[in-house]
This record gives sequence, structure tokens and C-alpha cells, in this order.
Amino acid sequence: MAPRVVSIEADGGSRGNPGPAGYGAVVRDPETGEVLAERSESLGTATNNVAEYQGLIAGLTAAAELGAAEVDVRMDSKLVVEQMCGRWQIKHPGLRPLAAQAAALVGRFSAVRFSWIPREQNRHADALANAAMDAAAGRPSGSAAPARPAAAGQPSTTPAAPIVGSDPATAPASWEPRPTFTATRLILVRHGETPYTEQGRYSGRGDVPLSERGRAQAQATAARVAELAPSVAAVLSSPLSRCTATAASIAGALGDVPVRTDDDLIECDFGQWEGRTFAEVRQQWPGEMDAWLASPRIAPPGGESFTQVAERAHRVISGLLTAYPGETVVVVSHVSPIKLVLRDALAAGDGFLHRLFLDAAGISVFDMWPDGGVAVRTVNDTAHLAAL
Repeated sequence: MAPRVVSIEADGGSRGNPGPAGYGAVVRDPETGEVLAERSESLGTATNNVAEYQGLIAGLTAAAELGAAEVDVRMDSKLVVEQMCGRWQIKHPGLRPLAAQAAALVGRFSAVRFSWIPREQNRHADALANAAMDAAAGRPSGSAAPARPAAAGQPSTTPAAPIVGSDPATAPASWEPRPTFTATRLILVRHGETPYTEQGRYSGRGDVPLSERGRAQAQATAARVAELAPSVAAVLSSPLSRCTATAASIAGALGDVPVRTDDDLIECDFGQWEGRTFAEVRQQWPGEMDAWLASPRIAPPGGESFTQVAERAHRVISGLLTAYPGETVVVVSHVSPIKLVLRDALAAGDGFLHRLFLDAAGISVFDMWPDGGVAVRTVNDTAHLAAL
């Protein structure tokens, strides 16, 4: 009879990083500790991280061959555990195909839980990996060799609590396979029109409310968002009333999803330019305007630079990816934060900020994966406003 639940202990390393590399994996019955399968292999020349991922892949493959339904993975590689849980990005391009292969294997089980353990609790897999490294280096198994170094930030002997408990009932749902490797979809909405919008005035921290047309735009946008995403995990808004009113309309159309405000989504502080038109600013502050247009690091007099706004916006997006992996989130904000998020999503230059036009109540949509992948699907959709 195939075991329903198994545990995997996996490890990998190299002599030199990169250097002669190998991995080891052990599949056990978690109740009895009986070894159900062992896997190890020399990899030639590779890095520690590549070998660790190969150990994970070998262990998951062995568990699948045994017919297991659920898996508890225990590894002393914090990097692999955090990346597989979707909390750390996979920045190195050489690891992404391995992570994708591991993710495909994860999808074959009803549940996979990842735990970090200190190396002394991973001795069996560590021994298999070291034997494979010896073979890759042309040494007899067990011969003296330089000890495999602990990864940066990883203690080699100090015990620590596992990242995920072994009890499936206590494992957060966000650490199950599907959310970990499903994109988080962000629907970015600029607030509806205000009197300042209609007059072309800089509208930063001032709490200018929606105009009558802006309220109608908010209703039309709410209906459009409900069509795009009937299931939304959260609606996040700038605390300014022009955004919270737009967000409230959207939340109502989605079935009264709660609206949460975040100060980091507030508009850029335009300082002395607040409430003025571009022409007025150009006439009174020509040098400052030229410097501001030339660099996102320059702030309006008494205001805030786009670089500072970008830092705020980045905090919001990073937090949403952690809090809502694999789900859809609506973000209601202003021109500057939305442009900066889209600039980074599109890997565009700073000139993008002054070339992209975002209409009031326009909608932009993009997906983000745990490994850093991005797919921008829509920018400044305003079709829902045509009848207004």
C-alpha cells in the first residue's frame, strides 16, 4: 500500500562553490522513521544551490514514485526553502529552471510543506551528498576533504525552529503548492476625477474629493473590475478620500470586500507646486522644473522625489506578494505610485514616468510570480468610461 504521507530530507553541496558537486535525498515514513528510498548523484562541477535544488528534485521524484499524497520536505538550505515557499525571489537565472522543475513535481501532490532544519538534523542526506561530492572530485568515499561551508546566513549546528510545522493542520495555506507557484495578480486603479484633475493641477497630499463625474467613473470602474476579477482577496487604497471613495465603489461591486488603507500609496508630495498647473510651475520655477523632469531623485521645492515615492510603492507591492500569494488584489492609488510600479514591472527607464499618461479611473493589470517573473497585461484601460 502506498504511503499517504512521507518526509523528505534533501541536501546538496560543492567543493569550492562552484566545484565538484553532488546531492543526497532520503524519503522516510514520518511515523516510524523507516527509510523508504535513497537518492544520490554526482553532478560534476556546480554550485551549492544547484546541488541543493537537485537534491530536492530527486527527493520529490522518489516520493512521487512511491505514490505518496502528501510530503513534508526538510532541508538545511534556507535559500531553497524560502524560494519554494515564495517568500524570496529567485534572482539567479540558473536556478529558475530547477525551481520550475521542483514546482511541477510539487503540483503532483495534494500538499507539500517545507521546513528548514539545522544541518545536524539532516545528517543522512548530508552524508549521501558528501559521498557524491567525493565521487565528483575523484576521491574515495569518506576521504578527507574540505568541509562543505554553510550558506551565508545559515547556522551549521545551532538548532532553530522549523519554518513550517510538521502538522498539516497548522501549515499556512499560502505555503501549499498552488499559491506558491501561481501568480499574484494586481489590478491597479487610479482614482476618479476631481476638480483638480479637470483643471490640470498638481494634486498631491491635498485631500481633494471626487467630482460628480469622478463618482460616476468610480461606479463604472467598479463594474469593470468585478468583470475582470469576480474573486478578489483584498482592496487596498491610499488614505485620501478620492481613492477611498473609488475603492469603496469597487469593494461594493465585489460583494463588500473590506477596504484597507495604506499610507505608502498616497500621492507624491508636490510641495510648493500643489494646486498649480504645469504652466504656472514652468513660469515660476523653470530651473527646478527642468531638474525635476530630468531626474526622479529631484523633488519639487518642499516636496518629495519620485525615488522616495518608488520606495513606498515597492514596500506595498512586496507586502502584497507575501500576504496574498496566488491571489488577486485591487490597489487604488494615484498617478505617481502607479506609474512607478508600472515602470518597474515593464523594466522601463525613468523617461517612462513623463511619457506614460494615466487617465482618471484607468485600470492596469499585471501578474507577478514568486521567482520575480512579471507579465503586464493591461495599461490604462479606459473602455469602461466610454459611455460617460
